[in-house]
Amino acid sequence: MTVQAILLPVFVLVLLAFLLLGELGRRRSAAVKNGETRIGAVALDEDAWPPGPTQCANAFRNQFEIPMLFYALVAFAMFTRKADLLFVILSWVFVVSRYVHAGVHITSNYVRYRFLAYAFGVAVLIIMWIIFAIRILIAV
Repeated sequence: MTVQAILLPVFVLVLLAFLLLGELGRRRSAAVKNGETRIGAVALDEDAWPPGPTQCANAFRNQFEIPMLFYALVAFAMFTRKADLLFVILSWVFVVSRYVHAGVHITSNYVRYRFLAYAFGVAVLIIMWIIFAIRILIAV
């Protein structure tokens, strides 16, 4: 696989983090402008944000949890030249699951759907790690 094909899902996942960061800034600014919270209150207590910005902050924070294992795997797979077509397809499936998860998180925040997207993505990532580990361990 080409470097571009391997890294494009990474770029798209990084874009998600930046999009969520922008949405978080928009929601927090709106909360201050609308008088839903005060800057002084949130400076002392992060929990002073209303639900909308809090949902978005949680979705943004989630981009630095499970996705870190994806980023590490991509780096290892590239370094060891174990990133093939299956790897890229599974990478895209994982990235789509993260977009679905984040989308649910910042809109309805319906926990059942959010969990299903999360669990599906984690399952895909576990499969990717297992395949990678097997390929490394049986390599001669």
